[in-house]
Amino acid sequence: MIKEKTKLFRKKVLINSAKILIGFAILSVGCESKSHYDGPLSPEESVKTFEFAEDLKAEIFATEPNVIDPVAMEFDEQGNAYVVGMLDAYKPDSVKGKGRIVMLKDLNGDGRADTSIVFADSLREATSILPWQGGLIVTAAPNILYFKDTDGDGRADSKEVLFTGFFNKNEEAQISNLRFGIDNWIYANNNGQAGEITFNRVPGARKLLMQGADFRFRLDRNQFELTTGTGQYGLALDDWGHRFFTQNSLHIQQAVIPRRYLERNPFLPASAKKAIVNISDHDPLMFQKTPAPYWRAERTNRRNKQFKENHLDRVEYEKDHFTAATGATLYDGDALPKEYYSNVFTGDGSGSLVHRDILSNSDTAPFFVARRPEQEKNKEFLASTDTWVRPVNFTVGPNGDFYMIDMYRQHIETPMSIPEDLQVGMDFNAGNRYGRIYRIVPKNAPAYKKVSVDLRSTKSSDLVASLSHQNRWWRLQAQRLLLERQDKTVIPAVRDLFNKSEDPRFRLHAIYVLEGMNALDAEIVKKAMKDPSAGVRENAAMLSERYPQCLPQLKEMTTDSSIRVAFQATLSLGEFNEQSVTAVLANVLEKHGQSAWFRTAVLSSSAGASVDLLKNLSQKSSFFNSTAPWKFQFLNDFATVVGARNQKAQIIALLETISQSAKAKSWQPTVVKGLTTGLEVSKGSDASVKESLKNIEAEVDVNTAKAVQDLKAVLL
Repeated sequence: MIKEKTKLFRKKVLINSAKILIGFAILSVGCESKSHYDGPLSPEESVKTFEFAEDLKAEIFATEPNVIDPVAMEFDEQGNAYVVGMLDAYKPDSVKGKGRIVMLKDLNGDGRADTSIVFADSLREATSILPWQGGLIVTAAPNILYFKDTDGDGRADSKEVLFTGFFNKNEEAQISNLRFGIDNWIYANNNGQAGEITFNRVPGARKLLMQGADFRFRLDRNQFELTTGTGQYGLALDDWGHRFFTQNSLHIQQAVIPRRYLERNPFLPASAKKAIVNISDHDPLMFQKTPAPYWRAERTNRRNKQFKENHLDRVEYEKDHFTAATGATLYDGDALPKEYYSNVFTGDGSGSLVHRDILSNSDTAPFFVARRPEQEKNKEFLASTDTWVRPVNFTVGPNGDFYMIDMYRQHIETPMSIPEDLQVGMDFNAGNRYGRIYRIVPKNAPAYKKVSVDLRSTKSSDLVASLSHQNRWWRLQAQRLLLERQDKTVIPAVRDLFNKSEDPRFRLHAIYVLEGMNALDAEIVKKAMKDPSAGVRENAAMLSERYPQCLPQLKEMTTDSSIRVAFQATLSLGEFNEQSVTAVLANVLEKHGQSAWFRTAVLSSSAGASVDLLKNLSQKSSFFNSTAPWKFQFLNDFATVVGARNQKAQIIALLETISQSAKAKSWQPTVVKGLTTGLEVSKGSDASVKESLKNIEAEVDVNTAKAVQDLKAVLL
């Protein structure tokens, strides 16, 4: 009996000891978590941690519980603010589908949302919205959806799946960033992810393979296609339609060549397919006020140790380098000082900051250069010391103010990127009850005054007047509504705006309103091709592709004083197959051939990749008279295209051109090598041709000319 009591006593002691140890363990983890990661601040406390480089301030516009996990906000044509809440971010598949869209209401007019209405819920990883025909287009991989409230209660009662098939395995790299462009297309980022896209409004429509591209579509014409880019989260469109986007460590890139031009020549070599460029002159540095989180510092130490052990020339940085660039947005309102107009703002979620870029023209390249403002050479536009601040997106509203969307979370990194042992003490749900949106205004701005907006009820003639508003929000809303209404009675007024407006931005809106109403004609385009504004001329060059009567003027534009206009004219010229185009493209090569972008523009077209182009160059005194690295590269790429086509007549014509011209003698080895490369990648090539080319390539010397003749004999 005593023994049994003793055993029982010992058992209780062991159990209690175990409980104590578990308690200590829990306490230890809790202490570790507390020591590693700070707690949240109230919105009023958090906004006090914002440090601006400029004479600006942030005002609270919306907070929890009205917005939770906000990632995007848009104002519709009635001035209603809709916010996407990604409540299922960083959650396992078992709890996906918690996202929602809310409409914010400011009932007392003090500039701060005091209530919200759930417009749509049960959304899986919704990322962006765009007003359209009284409803909202929504990206929520694998779908692009359309929701509409038909009974006026503020909640959507109609749902349509527009597109389906997008990649949906990583919430940080899925379809997002819906933007209505000046050209009437709606753009979206896809991060280059694979997918097989179906458009449900057109039964039997071809499926679109998405890999390596972004996406654009027009619901007014049931069109959809791939577009250049691998944009992650952040898409900025300027007044002229140039497209800029972010990826985690590359905070601003530009899409330089529209994908449709590259696709017209499927034989372009890899070296000529570059279509995007990092335009920052200061990557990858940023200036954050917050320390690196414990897990990131520890992971970085481990990775750098591995790099060193493996003798890799590579270094990872734990802070002060862009790693979570997001939300690139172009400010186009009229509330901030004029110097901010057309600046691009990008958040970095890991650094709790907002970065600003000024876009400058380049005299030597057909794209912009993004640079820091002088007063922000060693600081950011906005930086917070609150480690929970996560600027993920921005928008501009009808009042012209600039809004910052703060997801406000303790951690903003997918768990799959963090080693399991470093996840101890991390609560990925910390913050799933928070969310803040701030309005950024000048420090001396007057008290908030609500702007009355109801473009939905506005007459079409008054919408034309809104095309001349200084705040682009009004211009784009008016253009979109005119596109939706198709009210042809306003065409004379729109033409009048194009002919008389002194602001090139307004003239361009007028052009595309006419385009959207099928009221554009060659005469308007011809006038636009001579516009004083380079941005208008650039767009006119694109539109001239529809009108053969514009060809003579388009040829002249290849010598435009603006390099971007000359570049676009070169791309557009490739849409025409007239014999006269070849000579113009040869002139472009002589003037701009040192630019890989112009070489690609030429090679992308049928005329620019024809043997006639080489004949034109051989007849000129300058091209073959002097050597230059870019000339060798062009001839190699040119011959690669001809070889990949694998048409004997073209190969023979090319070989005759370089063998008959004494000037071209030194270029023969380059051409032969290019032909070899092209034939090797082509399918069904003549084995004897390949073998002959390889033999010639192996014996490239003074006997090359004879070898070329021998090859021609084989081909014949």
